[in-house]
Amino acid sequence: MASNSITSSRNCGSTWTQRQNKQFEEALATYDRDTPDRWHNIARAVGGKSTEEVKRHYDILVKDIMQIESDQVPLPNYKNTGGNGRGFNNEQRYLFLSNNYLK
Repeated sequence: MASNSITSSRNCGSTWTQRQNKQFEEALATYDRDTPDRWHNIARAVGGKSTEEVKRHYDILVKDIMQIESDQVPLPNYKNTGGNGRGFNNEQRYLFLSNNYLK
C-alpha cells in the first residue's frame, strides 16, 4: 500500500480510499437499516463499490466494534486535531461510531 490514504478491508481484497470511507460513513448516517434498498443506496453514494463490497465493509466495521466492546482490541491512540473542537479522543470516536453507524 502506497500511503495511508488507502485502507484495505480485511479478508475481502477491496481497498478503500479515505474519501470512500468518509462517503461510506456519511451514507450509513443517511440510510439507516429501515431504508429500502439501503446497501444499493450506500454503494451508489460511495461510488466505485458494489453492493456486496459495502455490505462486507459494514460487516467488518460491526465485527471491529464488537471486538472493541468486548475488550479484545485496545482503542487506537487518535491524535487530537487541535483547537477546532472537532477532534475525537478514543472514547468519543468509539461512542460516535457505535451510536451512529450501528442503528
